[in-house]
Amino acid sequence: MPHPTAPSPAELEARLRLHGLPEIGPRRFRRLLEVFGSASAALSAPAFAWQSLGLPQAAALARRSARVRDQAAHALAWLEQPGQYLLCFDDPYYPALLAELNDAPPLLWVAGDPRLLERPQLAMVGSRQASRPGLDTAAAFARSLAGGGFVVTSGLALGIDGAAHLGALEVGGVTVAVLGTGLECLYPKRHAGLARRIVAEGGALVSELPLDAPPQAGNFPRRNRIISGLSLGVLVVEASPSSGSLITARLAAEQGREVFAIPGSIHHPGARGCHQLIREGAQLVEKVEDILEALRGWQRVPTRAAPRQQAIDLGEEPHPLLALLRAAPQSSEALAVSSGLPLPELLAQLTELELDGRIGCDNGCWVCCG
Repeated sequence: MPHPTAPSPAELEARLRLHGLPEIGPRRFRRLLEVFGSASAALSAPAFAWQSLGLPQAAALARRSARVRDQAAHALAWLEQPGQYLLCFDDPYYPALLAELNDAPPLLWVAGDPRLLERPQLAMVGSRQASRPGLDTAAAFARSLAGGGFVVTSGLALGIDGAAHLGALEVGGVTVAVLGTGLECLYPKRHAGLARRIVAEGGALVSELPLDAPPQAGNFPRRNRIISGLSLGVLVVEASPSSGSLITARLAAEQGREVFAIPGSIHHPGARGCHQLIREGAQLVEKVEDILEALRGWQRVPTRAAPRQQAIDLGEEPHPLLALLRAAPQSSEALAVSSGLPLPELLAQLTELELDGRIGCDNGCWVCCG
């Protein structure tokens, strides 16, 4: 597929330089673009203009450093390779659910298919030191969810994350791994092969960090907001009360996403985090149908053609979204505007129609299939 629409080459290079400055996070990045109109103008502005915005001196001084320029040049070379993308916050392929966050990443690196990020996703997270039953449970749920049309999203960590990615792949599904490192610095290295397989089998690796960013403890909790922000809901399979998975679950609740937790034995330390989430309002899950029902009754569809055609022949009412799509293909975001539906509800209906074989997604736009 072609690269998504991007800013001009000069503006893209300026955004990459701005993104590489010390102490410039998502909010400051967007503030600079709002005030100056573009990254190019922000980089050219005098130092006192940055100071008047309360920006750190270290960022202003680093604007013209060789390191920042070299980092941007390396990123541009990386983007020349097939299957490697950079989604800016104003890009049409930028995932709409993630864009709702106040601190949504201004730049999102993607290796693989960026169109996946607009498809309905269910995040699965849990302990790195998971039990064998926990790993088996994660893989089983991932197989069912992927088979039901969901993209399974997780963090490529050892334990539950890895089991979730593998479970989705086992049934020919697709999965997204959100990294807490740059895409050229995979962590843990034990999952380098899994990362390659995710991309090779139609999935994607995602990171907001510069390509060469190494593992740093503070980056992993921050990446959790992306895991939950991309997803309609988060399923915690097995976790201790101190697990980072609980951070993901709480971020999901703050973002208005569904939170699910699988209970376990009161004697198993790995169940205590899930039990805590359930006490705080997470939905208790025993089977995958519990999740499908909570997410507006989505169901797996083992066969599509004959039953669907029969329903149409019997005078099935036309779906209002089909009328909009017959007029012209539209992105999820455009459909939300034209239909007046909240985005989560819209995505639920689109998934049902896709599973029915009545619509498909082509280059980020939904189209009728007949």
